[in-house]
Amino acid sequence: MIKKILKACCVVAISLLLVGCSGEQQEGAAADGLIGQLIVTGSSTIAPLAGEIAKRFEQEHPGTRIDVQSGGSSRGIADVRRGTADIGMVSRQLNPDEIDLVAYPIARDGVAVILHRDNPLQALSEDQIVAIYTGSVTRWSEIGGADAPITVVNKAEGRSTLELFLSHFKLRNEDIRPSVIIGDNQQGIRTVAADPNAIGYVSIGTAAFEVTRGTPIKALPMDAVEATLESVRNGSFPLSRPLHLVTLPEAGAGAGAARAESAALIQAFIEYAASSQVDDLTEAQYFVPLAH
Repeated sequence: MIKKILKACCVVAISLLLVGCSGEQQEGAAADGLIGQLIVTGSSTIAPLAGEIAKRFEQEHPGTRIDVQSGGSSRGIADVRRGTADIGMVSRQLNPDEIDLVAYPIARDGVAVILHRDNPLQALSEDQIVAIYTGSVTRWSEIGGADAPITVVNKAEGRSTLELFLSHFKLRNEDIRPSVIIGDNQQGIRTVAADPNAIGYVSIGTAAFEVTRGTPIKALPMDAVEATLESVRNGSFPLSRPLHLVTLPEAGAGAGAARAESAALIQAFIEYAASSQVDDLTEAQYFVPLAH
């Protein structure tokens, strides 16, 4: 009988303790007014960084949940417009037809042409890159490389990396003669790493990270400027870009807003992502932090 009473007392005590802890957590979460969930979708270049920022933000604000999903910059823009995402990730400047959105820069990156590490070529001119991607040159031996066919790896429609590449080289997507069409940066890197005759283009940050892991790729210089984070930082690399979070002008007040406090949460997350508090995360993902 005594054992049963003691057991019952323990259960009650534990229950009270759990209720108390839960209450304390809720009070802590509510103290700064940040409670709720955000959906962030878009650029596969930004997604890994946004995911790390989201984890730290959630730790500092226990009442929040930030769901980060990739899918390309176009998805981020479309999702924000139709209210299925609170924030979009866009790894380029906004276009003239996207002025209905507000863009907030959080870092900088570049786009590098990459080859397999075993390809003997150490550089390509812009004319050679255009010739390869438009099908005028189809074998590496035509430009001083091995006697092998070139595997042309191109990005799928809706990827901001593709848009930047086309803009820089003054091409249209219909001009490209691809052997393989890929989606995100990781897929592009895996494709080139698996094929000594492949050529592709990806985020400099992603490429730099993969090189440190021993992935058999190399990033080519452009206009004699090395494809490094430092050249992106000092503005000398020709193919560089801002990484943005985008929202509607009155984020949280229109369609897709799950709760009244979402506007404050959206603004708080964006400000946090652009702050010096996450510079270490930005650098760990091999991007260039903003100047503060």
